[in-house]
Amino acid sequence: MQGRFKRDGSASAEPEPQGGTGPKAVSSSPQHAQNPGQTQSGDNGERAGQAADSAAPGKQQPAKPAKGSTGPGPRIALRNWRISTRLVSLLALPVVAATSLGALRINQSMDDIQQLENMKLLTEMTKQATELAAALQEERDQSAGPLAHGSKSSAISVKGDREQTDRALKNFLDKSEQIDAASKDGKLVGVRDSLVGIASDLNDLTKIRSTAYTAKDNSTQTVESYHRLITHLLDLSQDMAEATSNPDMIQRTRALSAFSSAKEYASIQRAVLAAALPANNTAKGKLAENDRLYAQSALQSQTSEIRSFTSIYGDGAEDLLKPITEGNPVIEASDQYAGRALGKEHGLESLKSRSYQDWLDDSSTKIQQMKNIELKLLEDMEQQARELRNESEQEAIISGVLILLVLGVSLVGAFVVARSMIRSLRRLEDTATKVAQDRLPELVKQLSETDPQDVDTSVESVGVHSRDEIGRVAAAFDDVHREAVRLAAEQALLRGNVNAMFTNLSRRSQGLIQRQLSLISELESREADPDQLSSLFKLDHLATRMRRNGENLLVLAGEEPGRRWTRPVPLVDVLRAAASEVEQYERIELASVPSTEVAGRVVNDLVHLLAELLENATSFSSPQTKVKVTGHALPDGRVLIEIHDTGIGLSPEDLAAINERLASPPTVDVSVSRRMGLFVVGRLSQRHGIRIQLRPSDSGGTTALVMLPVDVAQGGRKPQPKPGQPGAGNGGPVAAQASAGVAA
Repeated sequence: MQGRFKRDGSASAEPEPQGGTGPKAVSSSPQHAQNPGQTQSGDNGERAGQAADSAAPGKQQPAKPAKGSTGPGPRIALRNWRISTRLVSLLALPVVAATSLGALRINQSMDDIQQLENMKLLTEMTKQATELAAALQEERDQSAGPLAHGSKSSAISVKGDREQTDRALKNFLDKSEQIDAASKDGKLVGVRDSLVGIASDLNDLTKIRSTAYTAKDNSTQTVESYHRLITHLLDLSQDMAEATSNPDMIQRTRALSAFSSAKEYASIQRAVLAAALPANNTAKGKLAENDRLYAQSALQSQTSEIRSFTSIYGDGAEDLLKPITEGNPVIEASDQYAGRALGKEHGLESLKSRSYQDWLDDSSTKIQQMKNIELKLLEDMEQQARELRNESEQEAIISGVLILLVLGVSLVGAFVVARSMIRSLRRLEDTATKVAQDRLPELVKQLSETDPQDVDTSVESVGVHSRDEIGRVAAAFDDVHREAVRLAAEQALLRGNVNAMFTNLSRRSQGLIQRQLSLISELESREADPDQLSSLFKLDHLATRMRRNGENLLVLAGEEPGRRWTRPVPLVDVLRAAASEVEQYERIELASVPSTEVAGRVVNDLVHLLAELLENATSFSSPQTKVKVTGHALPDGRVLIEIHDTGIGLSPEDLAAINERLASPPTVDVSVSRRMGLFVVGRLSQRHGIRIQLRPSDSGGTTALVMLPVDVAQGGRKPQPKPGQPGAGNGGPVAAQASAGVAA
């Protein structure tokens, strides 16, 4: 198999004379036309010597002085004051200017008092909204059973609940008039707009009542209609945050909103089950699946809102919730009943017969306890609002005028004193930003692309030369900048030396390996014993792999191959040459390779690239399987090569990471040595515009897609498609889809 790849893969190509001596036999494959061996020019040695001399400590150029140095100036200058002196002046100046801005403090105090007055009004408004929401909950829940079982809206129980709701609605609307009057100054405009929207929604209450629980097995429609009104009312408590910036009041407002929402979700469960249960205990209830899912969602939301309330309220929440969480058997029984009825389909039918009135009596115990907790939260908010107002009044009387006078005058003094600090800091910031984003990266780029001795490594000073702490920071930054430039220059020299060592070692070893290959080829031509010939083939193969490892060092050093083919080489010969460099070459199967030619300048690098991919495919797949290599000529002139293996494959994360490294090879470091093949493939593909991507194979394992551009796949010539011809070669829908992915 080794011999077939070596001899049948011949190509009518000639190596360029500039790269050294040519191959010893025309019949050798492109692998024998790769980098020559021991052909070091004097120029390479001279450059290495120069780089070594430049890196020597004794030859290093001294750092140049910073540009633009002007000196710190006189010590009494404001820019030379110590920061502590400036801070003392900032404290002294407000005392001088205290009298001029006293009116501002008084005005602020009046605003605070008015703000707290508005907060008190909003607290009362929230209380009315909460009472109306509770009345709507009672109307919805208590009328669910009668109306769902044929009772008229004129029934005594239904009519009584609705009358109570109407009274709460009237109180709410009357209280909202006070909000409308208080919003004339523009402070409560958002609250007034919310009230207008709520009042508009409440106009739909008559329509909701007329169709309440008329849809058979669909109580969700009515419950949701009431729920929207109640939610709008409960959201009104969030507007209280407009009245104060006090964290404690904001916390209490959020806690009330969370608990009121939990109470509403508990009421929804009460309403849905009341509509589903019969009027007596002789029959079992019937709960539609849609209603069950709706109530189950309410149960989950209730639990979530209780957790939110506990988290927001903080210490004392457990004690406040004890009436509904501990020691009440009626509440525990009703919670257990609701959980079983709503927990699974037909859960209600599996429970004992129960009338809706019994359920309302039991579940109302919990609702009433939650209502008591809600009222307690409202009372605490009212008390907190009163206390905050009193504290604000005392603060305005005792300390308002004096404090704000001092702070007001400090605006002018602080501006004058801090202005010198700000100028220096801004200059330091601008210079540091330019150095970090422009100057230093550009200098590092120049050092990496040219001889470091030809690059101007002088550092321009920040320009802040004061004697204060800012000036010292600027001087320290200049020192850091100079040190960074010095280290960058040393690193550039070190990289040049390392690359030179890589190149020298690789070319020396390749010369020896090339001589070894020539000797092995001569022994192969003379050997007649099949066993000895097979051993020679294995030795030839090992030497070829050693040569490829040496070429990897050249790629790491950024060197171009020493030899190039002047004529195009058939793609099939390139694939055979790459396969002959793989240890398990006998497992590689070529199929459906288009009759296209590869540009001679790319042949050596493409053989190297494909050999690395084939080595990877054979190494990470079962020895009993074949690695299939196919090629597809695309209509636009490109050629897609696919390498399929049946290994264990790679995870999506690993594939993404490998494809990223192939598309953008990282900087050479220690980690590259552990995955040298991957790095070399990425570097070689970038050199010739070849796109490579790994994908999971449909039959298991991994597929490597290698997209050869037109100038590579067509022997350096542009394709000439015939008019009306859709495409050529073996390209099909699968190849077109793969090529679109690689080109992306």
